[in-house]
This record gives sequence, C-alpha cells and structure tokens, in this order.
Amino acid sequence: MQNIRTDLAVEAHEMSKREAKNSASVDGVISDVEKKGDITVTRVKITNDNGSRTLGKAKGTYITIDAPNLKYSLETYERACSVIAEEIRGLTKIDSDTLTLVVGLGNREITPDALGSSVVSKLLITHHIKECSDNEIFGENISGVCAIAPGVLGTTGIETADIIRAVSEKVKPQLIIAVDALAAADIERVSNTIQISDAGIQPGAGVGNNRDGLNEETIGIKVIAIGVPTVIDAATISKIKIPKELSPLMVTTKDIDLVIERAAKTVANGINLALHSRLTLRDVESYVS
Repeated sequence: MQNIRTDLAVEAHEMSKREAKNSASVDGVISDVEKKGDITVTRVKITNDNGSRTLGKAKGTYITIDAPNLKYSLETYERACSVIAEEIRGLTKIDSDTLTLVVGLGNREITPDALGSSVVSKLLITHHIKECSDNEIFGENISGVCAIAPGVLGTTGIETADIIRAVSEKVKPQLIIAVDALAAADIERVSNTIQISDAGIQPGAGVGNNRDGLNEETIGIKVIAIGVPTVIDAATISKIKIPKELSPLMVTTKDIDLVIERAAKTVANGINLALHSRLTLRDVESYVS
C-alpha cells in the first residue's frame, strides 16, 4: 500500500481497494456500512494475516463513526455519544460488577495530542465510591471506573505500557479503554471521526513515534481503543516535497482547541453511557461538569 500515514482502518481499507483497481473485497477484510441519521458507522473486521498485512493493522474489529457536523451540532453530539456507547457495548460485556480502567494517552501540553487527558477529566469516576459505599449511592446504575493520564515517555521517562501494566496489576480491572489522538489521511475526517477498536492501540503511531503496543497480548486484559484524528501528515496534502529534516510534519485545524473540547466531551460521555448503561446523557452531564 502506498506510503500515506493513517491510523484509521477504514482509510487503509479504502486505499487498498483503490490500489487493487476497485476490487470489491480484500481477502481477510470484511466491512459494512450503516447510517444512523447524519452519522455513518463503518465496521471493518480484519480476520486473517493477509488482511492484517494489506491494511497494516492488527487483526480485530475497527468501527469508524463519521459525524461531519460534530463540532457545531448539539443533536449530532448527543447522537454520537449514544452511538459510541452502543458500539463499545457491542465489543464487550459490561455490567455493574465490571471494573474499567480508562487510560488517557498523549501529551496534555500539546493541544492536538491532549485528547486522552481531556477525556479522563470528563469521566464519571466511580471505583472509589463503589468500594466505600457498597452501592448505596448509585445501586446497580453504575459500574466501577478508574482512570489515569500517564503522560508520555519524554516527560515521565517510563514507557506508557509499563505504567498501565503496573496500575493494572494493582487495581485488577476487567477492561481497559485507551483513548488517544490519531492521524488521518483525509482532511475531512480530522475532528469529525471517531474510531473504536478491540485490537488495542499503538501510542504515538499517529506521529510516527511508535511505543510498546497496548493490547490484550501485552497487558493481559481486554483493551478497547478509542481515537479521534486531530492531525494529518503534511506530506499527504502538500504538492511540494517535505524536507527530510522536517519529516514527519503534522498539521491540524486552526480551531483545534474547539475540536479537542467537543471531541473529548463526546468520547467521554460515550464511554460514560457505555459503562453506566442505566444512566441517561442528562444524568451523566449533571454528575460531570
């Protein structure tokens, strides 16, 4: 496949089909598309090694939620929250006894990379409540949720995977949800797309700075990855050659602050609804500022 950087399986699939001269299918890849109002949900399932090699992604299910008006439409935001929750619950069983560790990846000091830490700040955290109250406050309406934003190797000096592994050994969650900013190949998908996958995540992959992978094989716990593309490789959209000393040069939108705020709120409340399935969006928003 041509050397275009993307973290989105749906884009990798589209490019592989174009290179195969619009072949209807790729061996080892199954996809379907569903419309939910103004939101399009594309599910790409990589089933074998050939599909993994062709798309450059690990085997697993990749769900892409395209919400073109997410930044500005309240209705789209609310619908996206519900769709995220439905898709997460479709990938794994979650009940009131489930303990989930949400990991906000990325560098909070760099706005396009601050999605993960921003999501963590908007979660309904309940693990301590359930431990202390014996479910007297919320009853069966909530599951256990704890969260960390471990930062990046350059500021901690510790591999992110090692931090998550150590916390998991102590807390013993049944599920990990890892949230990170991604890179897209199509500028129209920047800020308007959410990807959910049960194949785990590769921290730093969007900017070509791969760290140890976070998945069930490396951590020993089921990992669901959620990401929003906030950048695009300049080489993908530029008509001039990017000097080697500037590569990779990543670009983002001028309203990236708004993008991160709305995307983080959407992803966080999608996670909140998935983990606390008996609560409504209004309930969640009343508990979390």
